[in-house]
Amino acid sequence: MTDDHTPADVDGEDLNGGAGVDAGLEAMLDQLQAENAALRDQVLRVAADAENSKRRAEREANDARAYAIQKFARDLLGVADNLSRALQHAPRDDADQVVKNFLLGIEMTDNELNQAFERNGLKKVDPARGDKFDPHMHQAMMEQPAEGVEPCAVVQVMQAGYELMGRIVRPALVIVAAKGAGAGGYASSGAGEAGGAVDTKA
Repeated sequence: MTDDHTPADVDGEDLNGGAGVDAGLEAMLDQLQAENAALRDQVLRVAADAENSKRRAEREANDARAYAIQKFARDLLGVADNLSRALQHAPRDDADQVVKNFLLGIEMTDNELNQAFERNGLKKVDPARGDKFDPHMHQAMMEQPAEGVEPCAVVQVMQAGYELMGRIVRPALVIVAAKGAGAGGYASSGAGEAGGAVDTKA
């Protein structure tokens, strides 16, 4: 071994070379970690987009199923109204068995129709006397003085309304209590101006 190549020099060359290899590995590791993080972020974004698309498709499908019968249900509301009117004006005290059987048949038909409505998510909107007027579910046809009822509250239902899966198919037509002095009237419910005008928009 010559003076130009002493053991110390050889060891020094090995150390310098090892440091270079370590630095290269660290740089490669950093690059791979960055690429891995980017790919992971991309996968998460794609998964989130896919989940959102799936939920949107499910929601649209559910809406389509839920409201596919809306027109058909609206057409049947006239039948329900006629049955209700027939029951309201039926001769309850008639002793004729034929009339009693006929009335029983109308009641059974009305009950079956209402049950069919319920099974398909169509629910009656029939507020009680004194219930608060809701412009989203009720349509005020007129107002009249009423004792024991708050101003603008429901006094009488002229025609029941219906909602399908939370969406109003037909608002309930109601008579509301007249506004008293200083009462906010429909304006307090967001359904018109105080001063006597009755809002007929539901």
